[in-house]
Amino acid sequence: MDQPEFLDQGGYFDETPLDLATDWRKRTVAYLESMGIPVEYVHHEVAPSQHEIDLRYTDALTMADNVMTYRLTVKEVAQEFGIYATFMPKPVQGVNGSGMHTHQSLFTGDRNAFFGEGDEYHLSTLGKHYIAGILSAAREITLVTNQWVNSYKRLVPGYEAPVYVCWARRNRSALVRVPQYKPGNEQATRIEYRSPDPACNPYLAFASMLGAGLAGIEQELELPPEASNNIYEMTEDERLAAGIRSLPADLHEAIELANHSKILREALGDHVVEFLIRNKREEWDAYKSYVTPYEIERYLPIL
Repeated sequence: MDQPEFLDQGGYFDETPLDLATDWRKRTVAYLESMGIPVEYVHHEVAPSQHEIDLRYTDALTMADNVMTYRLTVKEVAQEFGIYATFMPKPVQGVNGSGMHTHQSLFTGDRNAFFGEGDEYHLSTLGKHYIAGILSAAREITLVTNQWVNSYKRLVPGYEAPVYVCWARRNRSALVRVPQYKPGNEQATRIEYRSPDPACNPYLAFASMLGAGLAGIEQELELPPEASNNIYEMTEDERLAAGIRSLPADLHEAIELANHSKILREALGDHVVEFLIRNKREEWDAYKSYVTPYEIERYLPIL
């Protein structure tokens, strides 16, 4: 396959009409909304030819359905314009990969159960337990939120993707971000889980995240301190002292962590987890035996 070519060299929130993608985004939004899938925001992202379309919040199952419809719609509209849209987490080396930041909150009736009046972070005790559960299980559910060999090319330092298991309010290098509270907007209290990528199975991913958070509530896990420093600038010893672990470095590590995960088995069932593990081990074995262009370029001239 030929190397991908960018349609533009636009940047974050670039509103200048640069290419086909401006009209492509408009038509995609029109199609989605005509099918009853409301779109909240749409804009150019950081990398060249990278675009973000945010779907309005809804319940987890409906959102998973919407994500599947959204991905198909994006590709269909791209085909209409004679271009190709990809949901690969890291399609091009040297620029930011694509994530699927997932915002989450729980409601009791019409009340946002994550909001805590008078709390320093405006989080309820339940909300803090939920975040603690997500962080506690983050490494073992990564196989589901980031299920491909290519997913781990995105989860590296330097490209705004999370690598370390921690939470913060303003620190965008954190795995979990708590968006800033706005007075009078208590219903919008939520968390943002930043590691999932858009090539995941949304049904499995949402179930796994929800299962991890609910386990944190059930076990009343304590929320660790907020990561206020830039985690990437800390030494490994400093991160270890702060109790900050790393996400799996590759698919193989993610498989081994998931294989022993009680959280995943409770959220997805033994049958799904065992099939997933078997499928992903086959993928890893195929990848291990593949001689990549990197190896040819790096080693053939000298070995």
